[in-house]
Amino acid sequence: MKFDTKVVRAGIKPDPTTGAIVPPMYQTATYVLPEVGRDLGFDYTRSANPTRQLMEENLAAIEGGKYGAAFASGMASVDSCMKLLKSGDHVVCSDDVYGGVSRHFDNILVNYGLSFTYVDSTDPANVEGAIKPETRMIWIETPTNPLLKITDLYAVGKIAKKHNLFYGVDSTFATPVYLRPLEYGADMVVHSTTKYISGHNQLIGGIVITNREDIFEEMRYVQKTIGAVPSPFDCWLTLLGVKTLHLRMEKHSQNGQIVAQFLENHPKVARVTYPGLESHLQHTIAKEQMSGYTGMISFELTGGIQAGKKLMNNVQLCSLAESLGAVETMITHPATMTHVDVPREEREARGLTDGLVRISVGIEDPEDIISDLKQALEKA
Repeated sequence: MKFDTKVVRAGIKPDPTTGAIVPPMYQTATYVLPEVGRDLGFDYTRSANPTRQLMEENLAAIEGGKYGAAFASGMASVDSCMKLLKSGDHVVCSDDVYGGVSRHFDNILVNYGLSFTYVDSTDPANVEGAIKPETRMIWIETPTNPLLKITDLYAVGKIAKKHNLFYGVDSTFATPVYLRPLEYGADMVVHSTTKYISGHNQLIGGIVITNREDIFEEMRYVQKTIGAVPSPFDCWLTLLGVKTLHLRMEKHSQNGQIVAQFLENHPKVARVTYPGLESHLQHTIAKEQMSGYTGMISFELTGGIQAGKKLMNNVQLCSLAESLGAVETMITHPATMTHVDVPREEREARGLTDGLVRISVGIEDPEDIISDLKQALEKA
């Protein structure tokens, strides 16, 4: 089955009772047992649910993995991967990760004995150089949020294998349409299904996908024990949204390239970061590793933070909102929104300045998106 067909059909079969082409939603908490000690495959929705199982199988197939475990959010998925570790363990992590991830690592998980070292993972030597005797995991985000750094997953995968470390990759920005990290040696791939996978700003969710049965069994145990799982309704909505993933991503990427080129040539824009531009520092590895560049762009105006605020306060078509990966174009100020909990000195050391703007380019007509940005830039 080819990729586009997998997106639409993997694991999906007509309902055996009614013939319904859309899988039913099993909105139930519990299941009646035929007799003591025997169930029909399900006993309690915290442990498993037919709708969730179908979504897990579908997304795993799209990612090229054997197993999928869904969670109530992308952050719950990341946290569940950390449950593979124990007190005293150390993680080497990409420095430019989503602010919610670094907040969780630095403010919560450190209280349970885990430690983290952040490195610029665009140079694999930095990753290997940060490994200690107590290191148990390498955690990579690529492209990163919001600076869109690209990590050579194959090179880092060799390092993880050499040192016998867990290797996790957050591939939310790329989606399986443009990058499948398991093919580059990752042990587990995380997606915030809130974003591109569901694609319509209609739910919160996450998933961990792996080819390793031991990791999958641990994820299943975490699902059952902690219970941070998505509702059947959210799973059903995800199944509806993902059917157009490949088509949406093609349009997101086309629009992203057009908007990035517009911004790069605008006199009020100081710098633009987009993997599809030749000016991107990791454009070569992005071109080799990814089959498309998505709709995520970050840029900074010549007028700094005040100009950036004026731009964001004057957009009309674009929505000022704290999310990404949906059909609507959304614009975000990372320093006060997605990464507000990252200390300013740390943000600036990473290159995440107060004047940085992130835009998630939607699937509207690119001329309308550019027209809106033009009028807002005139006021910036």
